[in-house]
Amino acid sequence: MVRPTQVTNSIRSLRFAHGEMTQADLADRIGVTRQTIIAIEQGRYSPSLEMAFQIARTFGVPLDDVFQYPQVDQKPESEAHR
Repeated sequence: MVRPTQVTNSIRSLRFAHGEMTQADLADRIGVTRQTIIAIEQGRYSPSLEMAFQIARTFGVPLDDVFQYPQVDQKPESEAHR
């Protein structure tokens, strides 16, 4: 069973903000299939770091304007070893 990624993204809204770019247009620009873009948008696939940077560059925005990862409350190092 494939577990959905916790990484969320703003690709769909960025596409619409950039002249209603289609999934196929974005796919062509970064050299992947439209199905890959669909899977990334739906959170079923996490792109490689290189692909993530290519997507951000296509939109001319920083990486964390495209992809978000939830904050996880971590215990301080001293508590982790108790």
